[in-house]
Amino acid sequence: MATTSEIKNGLTIKFNNDLFTVVEFLHVKPGKGSAFVRTKIRSITTGKVLDHTFPSGHKIEIVRVERRKYQFLYKEDVNYIFMNLEDYNQIPIEAHLIDNPQFLLDSSMAEILFHTEEELPIAVELPQFVEMEVTWTEPGVKGDTATNSTKPAKVNTGAEIRVPLFINEGDTIKIDTQKGAYVERLKK
Repeated sequence: MATTSEIKNGLTIKFNNDLFTVVEFLHVKPGKGSAFVRTKIRSITTGKVLDHTFPSGHKIEIVRVERRKYQFLYKEDVNYIFMNLEDYNQIPIEAHLIDNPQFLLDSSMAEILFHTEEELPIAVELPQFVEMEVTWTEPGVKGDTATNSTKPAKVNTGAEIRVPLFINEGDTIKIDTQKGAYVERLKK
Protein backbone atom coordinates (compact mmCIF):
# COMPACT_ATOMS: atom_id res chain seq x y z
CA MET A 1 0.00 0.00 0.00
CA ALA A 2 1.15 3.49 -0.82
CA THR A 3 -0.01 6.91 0.35
CA THR A 4 -1.32 9.98 -1.43
CA SER A 5 2.18 11.48 -1.44
CA GLU A 6 3.03 9.09 -4.29
CA ILE A 7 0.21 10.26 -6.59
CA LYS A 8 1.42 11.55 -9.96
CA ASN A 9 0.01 11.91 -13.48
CA GLY A 10 -0.31 8.57 -15.29
CA LEU A 11 -0.31 6.50 -12.08
CA THR A 12 -2.78 3.58 -12.14
CA ILE A 13 -4.60 2.85 -8.89
CA LYS A 14 -7.29 0.47 -7.69
CA PHE A 15 -10.19 2.47 -6.25
CA ASN A 16 -13.80 1.41 -5.60
CA ASN A 17 -13.19 -2.03 -7.20
CA ASP A 18 -12.11 -0.46 -10.49
CA LEU A 19 -8.84 0.62 -12.10
CA PHE A 20 -8.26 4.36 -12.51
CA THR A 21 -5.50 6.41 -14.10
CA VAL A 22 -4.60 9.76 -12.53
CA VAL A 23 -5.18 12.51 -15.12
CA GLU A 24 -4.52 15.53 -12.87
CA PHE A 25 -3.63 16.04 -9.24
CA LEU A 26 -3.01 18.92 -6.89
CA HIS A 27 -1.65 18.77 -3.34
CA VAL A 28 -3.54 21.39 -1.30
CA LYS A 29 -2.47 22.62 2.13
CA PRO A 30 -5.08 25.10 3.34
CA GLY A 31 -4.32 27.61 6.09
CA LYS A 32 -6.78 25.88 8.39
CA GLY A 33 -7.40 22.16 8.55
CA SER A 34 -5.48 19.23 7.18
CA ALA A 35 -3.93 18.86 3.74
CA PHE A 36 -5.57 16.90 0.93
CA VAL A 37 -4.98 15.80 -2.66
CA ARG A 38 -7.51 16.87 -5.28
CA THR A 39 -7.47 14.53 -8.31
CA LYS A 40 -9.12 13.85 -11.64
CA ILE A 41 -9.07 10.13 -12.28
CA ARG A 42 -10.21 8.24 -15.41
CA SER A 43 -11.80 4.82 -15.14
CA ILE A 44 -9.98 2.38 -17.38
CA THR A 45 -13.07 0.21 -17.84
CA THR A 46 -15.65 2.93 -18.60
CA GLY A 47 -13.55 5.95 -19.58
CA LYS A 48 -15.45 8.25 -17.20
CA VAL A 49 -13.45 11.00 -15.53
CA LEU A 50 -14.18 11.58 -11.84
CA ASP A 51 -13.14 14.35 -9.48
CA HIS A 52 -12.05 12.85 -6.17
CA THR A 53 -10.39 14.32 -3.10
CA PHE A 54 -8.14 12.11 -0.97
CA PRO A 55 -7.18 13.17 2.56
CA SER A 56 -3.42 13.60 2.95
CA GLY A 57 -1.77 10.34 4.00
CA HIS A 58 -4.71 8.23 2.74
CA LYS A 59 -3.69 4.71 1.70
CA ILE A 60 -4.02 3.92 -2.02
CA GLU A 61 -3.41 0.69 -3.91
CA ILE A 62 -1.05 1.17 -6.84
CA VAL A 63 -1.49 -1.23 -9.77
CA ARG A 64 1.58 -2.19 -11.75
CA VAL A 65 1.01 -1.49 -15.43
CA GLU A 66 3.36 -2.40 -18.27
CA ARG A 67 3.40 -0.71 -21.69
CA ARG A 68 4.14 -2.86 -24.72
CA LYS A 69 4.41 -1.82 -28.37
CA TYR A 70 2.04 -3.59 -30.74
CA GLN A 71 1.15 -3.21 -34.39
CA PHE A 72 -2.48 -2.90 -35.49
CA LEU A 73 -3.32 -5.47 -38.16
CA TYR A 74 -7.06 -5.39 -38.89
CA LYS A 75 -10.57 -5.14 -37.44
CA GLU A 76 -12.60 -8.32 -37.02
CA ASP A 77 -16.26 -7.92 -35.95
CA VAL A 78 -16.06 -5.94 -32.66
CA ASN A 79 -12.39 -6.71 -31.97
CA TYR A 80 -9.23 -5.04 -33.18
CA ILE A 81 -6.35 -7.44 -33.83
CA PHE A 82 -2.86 -6.37 -32.71
CA MET A 83 0.46 -8.17 -33.13
CA ASN A 84 3.48 -8.17 -30.86
CA LEU A 85 6.52 -7.51 -33.07
CA GLU A 86 8.89 -9.49 -30.83
CA ASP A 87 7.13 -12.87 -30.80
CA TYR A 88 4.44 -12.29 -33.49
CA ASN A 89 1.60 -13.28 -31.13
CA GLN A 90 -1.73 -11.73 -32.06
CA ILE A 91 -4.25 -10.52 -29.51
CA PRO A 92 -7.83 -9.28 -29.96
CA ILE A 93 -8.70 -5.99 -28.23
CA GLU A 94 -12.26 -4.79 -27.69
CA ALA A 95 -13.15 -1.36 -29.10
CA HIS A 96 -14.02 0.17 -25.70
CA LEU A 97 -10.38 -0.24 -24.59
CA ILE A 98 -9.16 2.03 -27.42
CA ASP A 99 -9.41 5.81 -27.33
CA ASN A 100 -10.57 7.00 -30.77
CA PRO A 101 -10.21 3.70 -32.70
CA GLN A 102 -11.35 5.50 -35.86
CA PHE A 103 -7.79 6.85 -36.21
CA LEU A 104 -6.16 3.39 -36.40
CA LEU A 105 -4.45 2.81 -39.73
CA ASP A 106 -3.46 -0.68 -40.86
CA SER A 107 0.06 -1.54 -39.63
CA SER A 108 0.22 1.54 -37.36
CA MET A 109 1.90 1.22 -33.97
CA ALA A 110 0.17 1.56 -30.60
CA GLU A 111 1.03 0.97 -26.95
CA ILE A 112 -1.08 -1.54 -25.06
CA LEU A 113 -1.19 -1.23 -21.28
CA PHE A 114 -1.23 -4.57 -19.47
CA HIS A 115 -2.23 -5.23 -15.85
CA THR A 116 0.93 -7.18 -15.05
CA GLU A 117 -0.48 -9.30 -12.22
CA GLU A 118 -3.31 -10.66 -14.38
CA GLU A 119 -1.63 -10.23 -17.83
CA LEU A 120 -4.79 -8.55 -19.13
CA PRO A 121 -4.85 -5.67 -21.61
CA ILE A 122 -6.52 -2.69 -19.93
CA ALA A 123 -6.10 0.12 -22.48
CA VAL A 124 -4.66 0.98 -25.87
CA GLU A 125 -2.90 4.30 -26.43
CA LEU A 126 -2.51 5.55 -29.97
CA PRO A 127 0.36 7.84 -30.94
CA GLN A 128 -0.37 11.49 -30.01
CA PHE A 129 -0.48 12.53 -33.69
CA VAL A 130 -1.25 10.64 -36.90
CA GLU A 131 -0.94 11.67 -40.53
CA MET A 132 -3.95 10.95 -42.73
CA GLU A 133 -5.15 11.80 -46.19
CA VAL A 134 -8.42 13.69 -46.70
CA THR A 135 -10.65 11.50 -48.90
CA TRP A 136 -13.73 13.73 -48.98
CA THR A 137 -14.49 17.37 -48.24
CA GLU A 138 -16.11 20.28 -49.98
CA PRO A 139 -13.66 22.11 -52.25
CA GLY A 140 -11.59 24.86 -50.67
CA VAL A 141 -11.62 28.39 -52.03
CA LYS A 142 -8.48 30.48 -52.42
CA GLY A 143 -8.27 33.06 -49.63
CA ASP A 144 -10.19 30.99 -47.04
CA THR A 145 -7.39 31.26 -44.48
CA ALA A 146 -8.49 34.42 -42.67
CA THR A 147 -11.28 33.01 -40.49
CA ASN A 148 -11.50 30.18 -37.99
CA SER A 149 -14.40 28.56 -39.87
CA THR A 150 -14.33 24.81 -40.35
CA LYS A 151 -16.05 22.24 -42.55
CA PRO A 152 -16.53 18.46 -42.27
CA ALA A 153 -14.00 16.13 -43.89
CA LYS A 154 -13.45 12.38 -44.06
CA VAL A 155 -10.01 10.81 -43.82
CA ASN A 156 -8.78 7.49 -45.24
CA THR A 157 -9.99 5.47 -42.21
CA GLY A 158 -13.53 6.79 -42.63
CA ALA A 159 -13.34 9.05 -39.56
CA GLU A 160 -15.00 12.44 -39.88
CA ILE A 161 -13.36 15.53 -38.41
CA ARG A 162 -13.62 19.31 -38.75
CA VAL A 163 -10.96 21.00 -40.88
CA PRO A 164 -10.27 24.61 -41.98
CA LEU A 165 -11.91 25.83 -45.18
CA PHE A 166 -8.66 25.75 -47.21
CA ILE A 167 -8.23 21.95 -46.92
CA ASN A 168 -8.97 19.97 -50.11
CA GLU A 169 -9.37 16.31 -51.03
CA GLY A 170 -5.98 14.62 -51.33
CA ASP A 171 -4.32 16.86 -48.71
CA THR A 172 -2.36 15.11 -45.97
CA ILE A 173 -3.21 16.43 -42.51
CA LYS A 174 -1.94 15.90 -38.97
CA ILE A 175 -4.59 14.84 -36.43
CA ASP A 176 -4.43 14.88 -32.62
CA THR A 177 -5.76 11.41 -31.68
CA GLN A 178 -6.60 12.35 -28.09
CA LYS A 179 -8.84 15.28 -29.05
CA GLY A 180 -9.85 13.93 -32.46
CA ALA A 181 -8.98 17.31 -33.94
CA TYR A 182 -7.14 18.77 -36.93
CA VAL A 183 -3.65 20.13 -36.12
CA GLU A 184 -2.06 21.18 -39.42
CA ARG A 185 -1.77 20.51 -43.15
CA LEU A 186 1.43 18.74 -44.15
CA LYS A 187 3.45 19.63 -47.21
CA LYS A 188 3.73 17.02 -49.96
